Amino acid sequence: MTEQLTMKTVLETAIDKEIEAQELYRNLSEQVQNAAAKEMLQTLSGVEKKHEALLLSYLNGELEGGLKAEHLVDYKIAEHFKTPPITPDMTLDQALLVAANREKNSHELYVGLAAEHPAGRIHDLFMELADQELDHKHRVEDFYNDVAFPQTSGG
Repeated sequence: MTEQLTMKTVLETAIDKEIEAQELYRNLSEQVQNAAAKEMLQTLSGVEKKHEALLLSYLNGELEGGLKAEHLVDYKIAEHFKTPPITPDMTLDQALLVAANREKNSHELYVGLAAEHPAGRIHDLFMELADQELDHKHRVEDFYNDVAFPQTSGG
């Protein structure tokens, strides 16, 4: 199975992509002869540097209102594939879609119940249950990815 997709991993990947873009634009700016193209590429590199700094601020918890680094990111597979009928001959990927949709529905139920309660212990309890259901959904969808879209030897 692959690593869980959390805000931390998403942000780290985004930061890596921003650094790659900076280097690409910087290298291209050193190779082109046209002054306008050189200036544009240097500007783009600078903008990507600002993106990196902003994402680092988010990752380091310096931005108000950001999600926690351990917050799971939802693949949304259950939202894009219909729940197959439950039959004795269903395949593993179909069974996983059933499970993913079940976890999605449970997550939505608990989020809805939390929204009905004011801030406090009961609200937090429902949000904790919602987070656990989302974690279950993520695990099932991660497994579904491995089963439905197996990695080929070519990468």
